[in-house]
Amino acid sequence: MSLKGKIVFVTGASSGIGAATALAFAAEGARLLLAARRAGKLAEVASLALERGAPAVHSIDLDVRDHRAVQQAIDDLPAAWAEIDILVNNAGLSRGLEKLYMGKIQDWDEMIDTNVKGLLYVTRAVVPGMIVRARGHVINLGSTAGEMTYPNGAVYCGTKAAERAINDGLRQDVLGTPVRVTSVDPGMVETDFSLVRFHGDTERADKVYKGIKPLAAEDVADAIVWAASRPDHVNIARVVLTTVHQANSLLFHRES
Repeated sequence: MSLKGKIVFVTGASSGIGAATALAFAAEGARLLLAARRAGKLAEVASLALERGAPAVHSIDLDVRDHRAVQQAIDDLPAAWAEIDILVNNAGLSRGLEKLYMGKIQDWDEMIDTNVKGLLYVTRAVVPGMIVRARGHVINLGSTAGEMTYPNGAVYCGTKAAERAINDGLRQDVLGTPVRVTSVDPGMVETDFSLVRFHGDTERADKVYKGIKPLAAEDVADAIVWAASRPDHVNIARVVLTTVHQANSLLFHRES
């Protein structure tokens, strides 16, 4: 299915998988609606997207944790951008890697508010329009962490398990409509993920990828675009992808 001219809304689009996804859809000729908290970084991605082939880009300075701001942003879209064809719920993060009983409540709140509640807020604001228009595709960013919990990551894994349940529940709730729902669940991806998790500790973040060739953000973006470009009657329920150095959330092979 051609994606040319489709309106694609990507949250968390200022870096990592979100930015790579925006650029991948740009190369397909999609019109991009990009949202993130870092307006400066978002402007850079928007400029690159236009260079890559996007016919138009509309950017929104948005924190998905604020449900009123999310709804207002959708309500205030110019008419030319209001009919969203594809929503990529990418905004998300991990904070901390401690035993549950030693975790920081601030970290928990940030993960739950972004990864779960933010996902819900954006979905709630966008999907009703898809139902009315009888077309649309919601693509949620999950993780192998949602399938198998790893030590010291209970809360992050919990948020991704919630994403899995919300994704599957939404797919059931839109049954009988043409709206499609997909979860793309990557394993280890080398982005700012670990740097954010460790609050800017570069040395600790670098150790995560030592001896491993991880996925790149572009690998995940490729899977997202592939799922979006299947024929209208084909719904890809879930895509799980990892580097060949990873079997699951617990088992890795590190080269010496």
